[in-house]
Amino acid sequence: MRAPIGDFADVRPAPDCLDLLVEPVAAAVRDWRGPLPADEVLYVDTDPEKADTAVFVESYGRDLLDASANCVVVAGKRAGETSLAACLVPATTRVDVNGVVRRQLAARKASFAPHDTAVGATGMEYGGITPIGLPADWPLLLDAAVTELPHVLVGSGRRRGKLILPGKALLQLPGAVVLEGLGR
Repeated sequence: MRAPIGDFADVRPAPDCLDLLVEPVAAAVRDWRGPLPADEVLYVDTDPEKADTAVFVESYGRDLLDASANCVVVAGKRAGETSLAACLVPATTRVDVNGVVRRQLAARKASFAPHDTAVGATGMEYGGITPIGLPADWPLLLDAAVTELPHVLVGSGRRRGKLILPGKALLQLPGAVVLEGLGR
């Protein structure tokens, strides 16, 4: 099987390799619902030592730079309460935490969640956090640009491996909210 983007030696439908995914991601793929079938989510094996963006695109394909998205966990605070959310933005941008995120979460202050919080709350490895398999009660803030991509490369929940799926499939994930200008 060949991936629609990039140059990967090992490409499989995600439902065929649940054992390679962390449990929250495997459960989300197993319970996948919506108009796009789960087998349109592809798992590609990647070397975690090649995770740096420049090395990654050199190793797996220059077309991946514009087709990759980063998922980060953010914390919004208001009146002593903290709420968590995930943001997915093009890899060539940065999350507008103090503007778009803060307003969307109706928070007085917003910041990137601490490493231990992000890992503990998602059950995923740092550097591999993905929008697939996040806690269902979290908002998933999507930059409009990633939902418009024919295919987008995201983390797999682990540092090894990535997932490729149609950008429009992101719209069927729990808590999905599309925002213009989330990544800038």
